[in-house]
Amino acid sequence: MELTIASGKGGVGKSTVASTLAIELHKRYSNVIAVDADADAPNLHLILGVDKWDREEALTSTAVAEIDYEKCTSCGVCKDICTFRAIKRIDDRYVVNDMLCEGCKACQFVCPEEAIKIKPSESGLIRIAVTKYGFPLISAKLYVGKANSGKLVMREKELAKEIGRGNVLRIVDAAAGIGCQVIASLAGSDLAILVAEPTPASLSDLKRVYALTRHFMIPVVLVINKYDLHLEHAKTIEEFADKEKIEVIGKIPYDERVPMSMAKLKPFIEEYPNSETTKSLLEIVDEGKFKGLTLIHI
Repeated sequence: MELTIASGKGGVGKSTVASTLAIELHKRYSNVIAVDADADAPNLHLILGVDKWDREEALTSTAVAEIDYEKCTSCGVCKDICTFRAIKRIDDRYVVNDMLCEGCKACQFVCPEEAIKIKPSESGLIRIAVTKYGFPLISAKLYVGKANSGKLVMREKELAKEIGRGNVLRIVDAAAGIGCQVIASLAGSDLAILVAEPTPASLSDLKRVYALTRHFMIPVVLVINKYDLHLEHAKTIEEFADKEKIEVIGKIPYDERVPMSMAKLKPFIEEYPNSETTKSLLEIVDEGKFKGLTLIHI
């Protein structure tokens, strides 16, 4: 089974919810794998205390142009043809900017000296470690200026299936927004746990990511974080959930110590086990909250 935690908006508490689910469900079902599917800005490993990786693999899914200066006559045809403006003249020779090059091969095609070749380029890394809690964490790291974050996330999920053969619960912490990596995170999930905060911006983005889950026909439940910061906005989110028949499985109070626990690189439920916020987080984990899903059989 695969649970994906998504939000549409960043900073609403997805990683706090995801880390809580991973730790607590691992205690109940043992066979749990966490996936940090925010390739642009992965941080789940910080909350779970991972400081080194047991395994890393590069993802090569892009290509860039490379100029052979022994053949190049500096005619400038490649620069003129490049739609992406990835080739510039620097110090009397033409240089390819790897961050702008899309590997489209136009420059290679027009080069009269056949001085340009297209070489594979790494988009990022997939990293695996066993957390101190006993379950594996798979994380992706997109290199600066590279594309294909969605492919990184898909590879993460493939590895999670390979590692967790048999009955396994995969908990996927998606990125903010509704872009490629979020689509890759949600595709194939059995349940989407959407997280929102009581602000108009969060409600707007919640509607967008909810539309994405409907497209993939994924069952949805909702968690309202920091709900007591603005009760009127929280009520508006609940009204939206009621209209769309989305079950609200948790309402977490605002707690200024959440950033403090992150600064200490510890899950909130571990750093402040007796707080009301921890109590609310643990209530979300109750198997009764996931109606229609047979978590007990994992």
